[in-house]
Amino acid sequence: MTLVLKPGYSFDSDASTYIDAVETADGQALETGVRIAINDFVLGCKQDGIWNAIKASCILAGARTLTGALVPLVGGAPTKNGTGGGWNYNRKTGLQGNGTDNYLNTNRPDDADGQNDKHYSVYVPNGLSNVRSMLGALATSPNRFTQILGQSLSINVAINSPNGVDVSPANATGFMGASRNTSSTISVLSNSVVGTYSLSSVAASNVDILVLARNLNGTASLFESKPLAFYSIGEALDLAALDTRVSNLITAIGAAIP
Repeated sequence: MTLVLKPGYSFDSDASTYIDAVETADGQALETGVRIAINDFVLGCKQDGIWNAIKASCILAGARTLTGALVPLVGGAPTKNGTGGGWNYNRKTGLQGNGTDNYLNTNRPDDADGQNDKHYSVYVPNGLSNVRSMLGALATSPNRFTQILGQSLSINVAINSPNGVDVSPANATGFMGASRNTSSTISVLSNSVVGTYSLSSVAASNVDILVLARNLNGTASLFESKPLAFYSIGEALDLAALDTRVSNLITAIGAAIP
């Protein structure tokens, strides 16, 4: 359906489709402010020319239920894995696992996007834990890394690479992402600062990208226990533009929920 709030304001069709699906999963309507936040995000990404580069994404906040939060904004739905214990969903801060065995399988293989045409992003309200992964898909023999990993002094980032680069600071919060559109460098955004790092590309593995963990040769490991409010995967894009849109989205959702 086409949602209309007042004359001159109508909802984008992709945003409407997503909102309808979330509300069906939740069994009730979202607040008007949450609806507007989602619509503004989709419209903003389209205005910035980055919407079509997003191939798999979930807004892990805003929905009234965990089931609603796992409705995909773009692409296929993720699969929730683990023993079932320890999952905690907060409408403002997102989805939190138990740090032991809970994770999301995005069901998107690491090689679904081009070797030199790829991005991923996450929104972490409280930063990353030490030696934990918010997103990852790795294979060995030979090494092929795509990950964002918390460390004691830095964040280790890789995208279709034989190894990773360390990015400071370790206590970064909010939007984080990486993008590759060349064979020799990657762009990384952390704490609203974009850096370019020399890192040669290799062909990605075909293991699925995991969220709140990393996939090492088909086995989930390094489970994160801090909440995650958003993730996206797809083609290379403007990280600064996506940072603005995602940060505004999560802020607006928090303001709209009592």
